[in-house]
Amino acid sequence: MAILSSITNHSPHPNDKGEERLVGPIPLKEEINLSKQDSLRPKSFHEFLGQSELKKVLEISVKASLTRGEALDHLMLYGPPGLGKTTMALVIAEELGVKARITSAPALERPRDIVGLLINMQPRELIFVDEIHRLNRISQELLYPAMEDRRLDLTVGKGTSSRMRSIEIPPFTLVGATTKPAALSSPMRDRFGIIQRLDFYNCLDLENIIKRSAKLIDLSISEAASHQLARRSRGTPRIANRLLRRVRDYAEVHSASKMIDVQIINDALDLHRIDQIGLDATDRSYLGLLVNQYNGGPVGLETLAAALGEDSTTLETVVEPYLMQIGFLQRTARGRVVTPSAEKHYLLISEKIDK
Repeated sequence: MAILSSITNHSPHPNDKGEERLVGPIPLKEEINLSKQDSLRPKSFHEFLGQSELKKVLEISVKASLTRGEALDHLMLYGPPGLGKTTMALVIAEELGVKARITSAPALERPRDIVGLLINMQPRELIFVDEIHRLNRISQELLYPAMEDRRLDLTVGKGTSSRMRSIEIPPFTLVGATTKPAALSSPMRDRFGIIQRLDFYNCLDLENIIKRSAKLIDLSISEAASHQLARRSRGTPRIANRLLRRVRDYAEVHSASKMIDVQIINDALDLHRIDQIGLDATDRSYLGLLVNQYNGGPVGLETLAAALGEDSTTLETVVEPYLMQIGFLQRTARGRVVTPSAEKHYLLISEKIDK
């Protein structure tokens, strides 16, 4: 049985202004405490909906390691935020029947943090490190022998009297999650036996996730309504569950019906200025700047960031990925360029939503 034995606040705020986007992939403040959402988290591969190819690969690896009685190979999961990397790590721990320790790279800044984490492990235990690409060089170097040889190399003493001491540690599985696999050093990346990507979810998988979550929170939702909500969820389960909770809030206040229908979905999300394909005011401001002031581009990232009053990293990692995924934005050598479909959508929807 997996146990969430150590949790750290490993999710940054959405942007420097302290604003929280309802359709942003970063967890909101209310979602930081994992126990609040624990009832919606799947506990097995069977309950984990979507990512079918990934599940097949991991199921085989888990069953093989159980058959041999060994720890699962170290695993790196990468992909955009909100797709279930933490959830998958917990599912793997449940399937293996071992304890899971949850932490993040910013919480492992000092060598003693790594040592404290590894020295108290039980055999075959699973350690999940979020944002693993942010581990500093010293922390990574401590992990190299631990991952490869199950050995912790420590320096005892200072100066000329210092000496190296090696401590054997039990076999364990390190699951690292990252949104930037290229930022991970090659020696670190090479020590992962399994490297898998999580992709955005299709509409059908999101519908099934929404129906499952609605059932768990005792909410009735029609087929058409779950489809409409899935279309606005940007391919991300975290956003789908978040929007479902906001729709529930709206229905409890404004609807006498116990069934969530398409009209309630539209009314609730129009109130939050989220359009039919999941774009919000931030997305439309970005597109509007390109369409209205720069004739669709190309425009440099720093110019866009200055004009919008946003951090360029926020635009690049939070705003642009979904626009690129749906074919609304292109990154070229000369700058950002909107596509004809983006311009058409912006002109059709902006007046209706933002009036």
